[in-house]
Amino acid sequence: MTQYTHLLFDHDGILVDTEPLYFEATRKCLAPLGVELALDHYLALMVDGASPWEMARPLGATDKDIEHWRAQRNVFYQELLVSEPIEIEGVEAVLATLRKRYRIAIVTTAKPEDFALIHRNRNIVPFADFVLTRETYQRSKPHPDPYLAALARYGIGPGTALAIEDSQRGLRAAVAAGLDCAAVHHPFTATQDFSLATYRVASLSELAEKVLGQS
Repeated sequence: MTQYTHLLFDHDGILVDTEPLYFEATRKCLAPLGVELALDHYLALMVDGASPWEMARPLGATDKDIEHWRAQRNVFYQELLVSEPIEIEGVEAVLATLRKRYRIAIVTTAKPEDFALIHRNRNIVPFADFVLTRETYQRSKPHPDPYLAALARYGIGPGTALAIEDSQRGLRAAVAAGLDCAAVHHPFTATQDFSLATYRVASLSELAEKVLGQS
């Protein structure tokens, strides 16, 4: 697909396998507030960028309660990030291949402190021209703001860039920004709706070979 010159990579679920850990941390820290967070409900909330913490308010949780347990979630999530395997096989090899032909950026909803921890001992970020984390735009995915910010940073329109996502939330953000989007299969988000995707692939390797013609 020679029209693409830029690749805009989502992060969690595409470059590192962190989404199940974030869910587990959130589930664990909602439990003391009386909320039993099921995965299917979490995924439905995720599509719209809705907060599962609002489920605690009807059960009597105060702003202070929610603030406390969200902070605990952040601590627990960071503990998981350094104790659990989060590598996705083949990511660095694919990025090295694609970097020879395409400009690459990472466009993520990750908090900067989490992103820094994830990449403390990894060699993924050097393949990117820049990284946009949660503090660099106003509204998170599924709003188009993250991808519009990436396009503005490059000084290009959406026609020459391809977004690479693994969630319906991210797909909606890409489409809203006018981008083509490749949806990469991930078992965590496999039940979501990817009908708006320009391409659907099983892995980054398949994306590189079958969509982008690189091997």
